[in-house]
Amino acid sequence: MKINRITPFLWYDGQAEDAAKFYCSIFRKSKIHSASPMSVTFELDGQMFYALNGGPQFKFNPAVSFFISCKDQKEVDYYWNRLLKGGQPSQCGWLQDKYGLSWQVVPAALGECLGGKDRKGAERAMQAMMGMVKLNVKALKDAYAGKPAARR
Repeated sequence: MKINRITPFLWYDGQAEDAAKFYCSIFRKSKIHSASPMSVTFELDGQMFYALNGGPQFKFNPAVSFFISCKDQKEVDYYWNRLLKGGQPSQCGWLQDKYGLSWQVVPAALGECLGGKDRKGAERAMQAMMGMVKLNVKALKDAYAGKPAARR
């Protein structure tokens, strides 16, 4: 196991190993490298993490989040639905998992729309995103293209 020069260090109140198992069950190419009553080292998609059972003094907040780059709606749905179990949705593709850690589940289409050559289209896509909880690839692309929003 190689700990990277810069490795995310996560502080839990007694749930570090449970959290590591939860995340490893979601992300492919993931595993727990070591676990003790005080700490856990684990890997998610090649990214190493160190988790500590540090106690109740510190809590996670949305000022720090993990960004998951998704290729399509299927991947967005996969990560969103699994990470949200026991957690809370926010807006614009953000959620807080059951341990309080914030995640951004973001399709590649968002960057394509916001960074596209059509600045008005990018503004429409941004406005569409602001009204979403889980990001919707089709709705983002439709907004960029100037198509009217589908009725629910």
